[in-house]
Amino acid sequence: MRSSLTLLLVVLLVLGMLAGCAAGPNQFKGTASEHGGVAGFWMGLWQGFIAPFVFVASLFKSNLSIYEVHNNGAWYNFGYLFGLACFFGGGGHGSARRR
Repeated sequence: MRSSLTLLLVVLLVLGMLAGCAAGPNQFKGTASEHGGVAGFWMGLWQGFIAPFVFVASLFKSNLSIYEVHNNGAWYNFGYLFGLACFFGGGGHGSARRR
């Protein structure tokens, strides 16, 4: 009885933590930025590629962000994740190695 109660509490705690990390809606999606543009696939690709460098710089400068909120949605997100994967190697190389 005690172990099942402990398991239930752990599961509820993990679910609560995961729910707290869930992304909310982007109210600026599809709207133009102060420069008059909406970021698409190519901007997402570039920003995904430079994201590790911008993250380090954002630790020292408070006005930098690593993600453009004025984007067109799925294509920007795809480009961003593809840029990150290109920077970190994509993960396919390690699985092809022989031991």
